[in-house]
Amino acid sequence: MNLICEITQQALLTGYLTTESENQLRQLLSREYGTEDLKAFIHLQQAVMAGFVRQESRELFFSRIPPESFTQEVAIAS
Repeated sequence: MNLICEITQQALLTGYLTTESENQLRQLLSREYGTEDLKAFIHLQQAVMAGFVRQESRELFFSRIPPESFTQEVAIAS
């Protein structure tokens, strides 16, 4: 099994994608990879978008933004 597939499988099993795994994926995707890996990565992206897999990087990012900034953005958009 290819490394992208292994990282994807682990994230799907745990429901969580660590920042370390994300960084590994970035490095692996910058190189040549096969169709099986591409399909696995697309599957992972779909799982993240559907909410089946959480991303540590997003949780860290949003934990650093003060909650009041969310309401300000909504007020500006209205």
